[in-house]
Amino acid sequence: MIIKDLQVFPLLLPMKQSFQISGGTVGDGNQGAPHVYVKIISDDGIEGWGEARPSHRWSYETMETVVSTLQKYIRPAIIGKRGDDLTTLHEIIDKEISFGISKGQPICKAAVDMALYDLMGKSSKKSLAEILLGRSKEKIDLSYLISTRNIEEAAGKAKYASENGYKAVDVKIGFNVDFDMEVLETVRAEAPNLFLRVDANQGYTLPEAIKAAKKMERIGVDVFEQPLKANDLLGHRELRRKTSVPIALDESIWSPSDVLQAIRLEACDYAVIKLTKMGGITGAKLAGEISKEANLGLLGGGLTESSLGLTSSAHLFNYLGITLPSDLNGPFFLADDPIQNKGDIEMGAILLPSGYGIGCEVDINKLEMYKTQV
Repeated sequence: MIIKDLQVFPLLLPMKQSFQISGGTVGDGNQGAPHVYVKIISDDGIEGWGEARPSHRWSYETMETVVSTLQKYIRPAIIGKRGDDLTTLHEIIDKEISFGISKGQPICKAAVDMALYDLMGKSSKKSLAEILLGRSKEKIDLSYLISTRNIEEAAGKAKYASENGYKAVDVKIGFNVDFDMEVLETVRAEAPNLFLRVDANQGYTLPEAIKAAKKMERIGVDVFEQPLKANDLLGHRELRRKTSVPIALDESIWSPSDVLQAIRLEACDYAVIKLTKMGGITGAKLAGEISKEANLGLLGGGLTESSLGLTSSAHLFNYLGITLPSDLNGPFFLADDPIQNKGDIEMGAILLPSGYGIGCEVDINKLEMYKTQV
């Protein structure tokens, strides 16, 4: 199975509403959300699809950097190589785009890795779950995302989640400690029995995080995600010593080696596993396995990926045995995507498409409809 071509499709997907984190807006309700689809074609005509979800509010990767890297560097480097030799392909790609402090341009590389798994599955007539040697499941539980600075809206969303079968809510904070705690108190009152995951997206200083964590103990928060800057592992360790609320790291962990650093410094209780930030299925799988061996808790997350990235993530999370509802939040914000057989949400869980590889069928007409110039 020789790689014949790699094609790049920059997209702006329509959003139901804007999505704001402490760092700013990561998807605009009027302009849409940046996504990049990748198609890898083998010499026998089989196609594998992958997805990148860049956001300059969340990382240094943008749609422009993803597209140019794929077209100018990765495409010429992998054409003519065996599509099922993942080890060699990753060595080639990592040589083209070198490591920095962590893995170089992991969001871009994730799209290629995902497409290669899809290609291998279709070629071997196996599902992604079978390739991972895991159990194939029909659905995955979702955490209901609440991202608003309006108390009444937060209350309404929490009530909706509680009444519609969701087992967990994920609340975005990191704006102002006192107001954030008011939001959390409101959410907890409306959803008293749901797992409460709160995510500051690096929005706090250490004193603010300590103040917030003390109040979270009283509110009943189940996990406090990424309160401090990504590179402040020692700060997270200090925070852990001052609170009983479990601390999760997301932006601090981009690779398996980052997991090892967090373990050595005792910086967290949970690791957040995301395909897009970890260079794809390969990196996220290893990061999750290392975390499990170190007895860290695992949380599944996403970057508002479309159904393609969501389905890939769901199969990996099932393989890793992640039982807590996952923050795969694309369906809450995206109004549409180019996948024909996308799943519906029923009682807080999303049904997964079935088939060889990832299992998603790309609608070429919609791909062209949402295609944008870079």
